[in-house]
Amino acid sequence: MPLELTANPLLSERTTLRLGGPAVVEAVVRETADLDELSAFLTRETLPPFVLGAGSNLLAGDGPLELALVHIADCPGPERVERDGEAIIIRCGAGLRLPGLLGWAQKAGFSGLEGMTGIPGTVGGAVAMNAGSYGVEIGDLVTRIRVWSPAGGLVWLDRSQCAFDYRHFSPVKMPGKCLVWEVELALGESDPKSVRRAMHGVYEKKKKTQPVTAWTAGCVFKNPPEESAGRLLDKAGMKGVRLGHMAFSDIHANFLVNLGGGNAADALELMDMGRARVFEQFGITLEPEVIVL
Repeated sequence: MPLELTANPLLSERTTLRLGGPAVVEAVVRETADLDELSAFLTRETLPPFVLGAGSNLLAGDGPLELALVHIADCPGPERVERDGEAIIIRCGAGLRLPGLLGWAQKAGFSGLEGMTGIPGTVGGAVAMNAGSYGVEIGDLVTRIRVWSPAGGLVWLDRSQCAFDYRHFSPVKMPGKCLVWEVELALGESDPKSVRRAMHGVYEKKKKTQPVTAWTAGCVFKNPPEESAGRLLDKAGMKGVRLGHMAFSDIHANFLVNLGGGNAADALELMDMGRARVFEQFGITLEPEVIVL
């Protein structure tokens, strides 16, 4: 079956911030057989490719975007693979939504992911950004990752062949960019009710401190060493600051919120404003955590 292609896919329909104009094309990969077609597509396509998960960490521009989107769908798993000492090794495809993985782990009585409750992205996106929350980073749980590149095909990488930093993942000694295809994680065993209680506790805390039901892209800026970007933005007076239909959340200053009908130009101006105020008052340069397209 030919690779599924969509012309002029709207980023506003594919991102949690609900912003972004049309890319040129989107290629949807559903199974390993599609990867050969994807390789041919990327060879003949002159546009830069961008792998798009659930769009939960993106701020896309308002106008046309000269990009070829690559989206993984209908991925396998999750499934239990084996026991390694006291750990249970589970495997899932990169296109699986994190809430789906957490729900499956809870019902199975597997612990370790509870701190990531409320993160709306995909497993692949979480690995690519080394997503973390409430003391948990997904890189700490990874045992193996299966990645794909046009030159190297599908390859399993052990944890020792992966470099995880703050909101960043890269394969060690592997040239060029790659696509995360499958992930194996080491989880603990627990009572399903205990896991559910822990997940509920995390979600309740997030509801009180983060705009979990709003249109956002997650945290806008990375936390500086030994500091909190949200605290700095709050002290700089950015909490609740609005421009057009975009605003810094009045719950957490490090979240940009689309109030409905917002645009990327106003979002970027608010980011510049927040960065400038923090630098003026504290001498700290905030680095974006959100990916700007």
